[in-house]
Amino acid sequence: MKGQSLLENPSQETTKNLTEHICPNCGHQGLSLFYEVRKVPVHSCLMMPNEKEALDFPCGDVVLGFCDHCGFITNVEFDSKWSAYAPNYEDQQSFSPTFNQFALDLANRLIEKYDLHNKDIVEIGCSKGDFLLLLCELGNNRGVGIDPSTVPGRVNSEAAERVTFIQDYYSQKHAEYVGDFICCRHTLEHIKPTAEFINTVRRSIGDRTNVAFFLEIPDTVRVLKDLAFEDIYYEHCSYFTPGSLARLFRSCGFEVTDLYRAYGEQYLLIEAIPTITTSKKVFPLEESLEEVAQDVKHFASNIGNKLQNWKQHLEQMQAQGKRIVVWGSGSKCVAFLTTLDTIDKIEYVVDINPHRHGKFIPGVGKEIKSPEFLKEYQPDQVIVMNPIYCNEIGQMLANMGVTTEVISL
Repeated sequence: MKGQSLLENPSQETTKNLTEHICPNCGHQGLSLFYEVRKVPVHSCLMMPNEKEALDFPCGDVVLGFCDHCGFITNVEFDSKWSAYAPNYEDQQSFSPTFNQFALDLANRLIEKYDLHNKDIVEIGCSKGDFLLLLCELGNNRGVGIDPSTVPGRVNSEAAERVTFIQDYYSQKHAEYVGDFICCRHTLEHIKPTAEFINTVRRSIGDRTNVAFFLEIPDTVRVLKDLAFEDIYYEHCSYFTPGSLARLFRSCGFEVTDLYRAYGEQYLLIEAIPTITTSKKVFPLEESLEEVAQDVKHFASNIGNKLQNWKQHLEQMQAQGKRIVVWGSGSKCVAFLTTLDTIDKIEYVVDINPHRHGKFIPGVGKEIKSPEFLKEYQPDQVIVMNPIYCNEIGQMLANMGVTTEVISL
C-alpha cells in the first residue's frame, strides 16, 4: 500500500480549481482542490481474515475539494460502489471506558432534554446498536436501528426485545420509521449526497413538527487547524464545519436548535426540528466562509511539513532499532500508516476491541493484537491514534507492567 500526498512538498501550489465538480451539499459548481492522497484502502474497518486479503484490498484516491459557496469539503474521487458496509465492518467503540462515559452522559442529556420516556426512537446508522439500546434502556423506550453493518444480538441489553434492527442502508423506503426522536451518529460523513440524505429524513418527518433530529459527526475545523491528516480517509467523503452543517440543515427545512462540540472538541453535534418556513437563526459557533477558507489555506500550506516530521520520526526510531506500536487499529491508524507510506516502520498494532483481534487491517496487512501482547513485546514507544484515550491507555499499560513512552497524534 502506498499513500502519496500531493502536499508533501510544502512549496508547491496548495490549491487548484475543479471547475467541473458540483458541490453535493449546496449544488454550487466549482470546487478548490487542496489535499490529495493516492492509493489508500477504500475501507478501513472491514476486517480481513488473512494478510494476503488485507494487502490485496482495493484502493482509491482521496482528493478533497472545498466549496467556497457553502464551506463544505468533499472527496471528489469518492465512488459509492465501494460502500460495502457489512457485519464485518468493525467500528464499535464501546470497549473504551472513556467513550462509554461520553455516550452515557450524552444519552442522559438527550433523554432529559426531549423527555424520551416510553417513546419510539429511530437511529440511522446505528452500527452494532450500543447507543440506541442505551437510550431505550435508560428511558424505557422502543427503538428501530437501521444500518447494513448491524449485528442483532451483539450487544447484551435488557431493552433488546424492544429494539428492531434493520440490516440495510437508510433510504426513502424507511420513511415509515420516524418515531418521536431521530438520531444519527457518525454516518453523514460516509455519505456523499449529503443534501439528498438530509432531505430524505426531512420528508420522512413530514408535518410532525414535534420530532427532533439529533446528528453527530467529526468536526472538520479541528482537522484543518490541527493538520489532523489521520482523520482523512476514503470512507469519509464528506467533511463539515459548524457553519456548513447548520446551513445544510436550514436549507433542508430544519430549524437548528443547538450546535456544539464535544468529546475533546473532536465531535460536532447538531439538534434540529422541522420547520415550514426557512429558519434564519444562526449560532455563534458557525464560522464565516472566509474563516473556513483561511483554515483550508492553513491546512494546505502546512500539512506537508507535518507529514515529513512524522516520517522522519518513524525512520529514526527504526534506524535506532526501537520497537514502536500503534494503539488503535481503526480508520485513524489506516490513514496514519498509508498516508505516510510507512507501514514497514511499525511492526505491531493493538486494539481493545476483541472482535478485531486476530484479524488483519485492510491495506495495511498487520494482524491486530490484544493489548495483553505488549506484556511480552515491551515496546519502546506506543503511538496513540487519539489523544483522548491517553490516560486510559497509560493506566492499562501500568496495570500490565509495561513501561514505555506514550505519545499521541
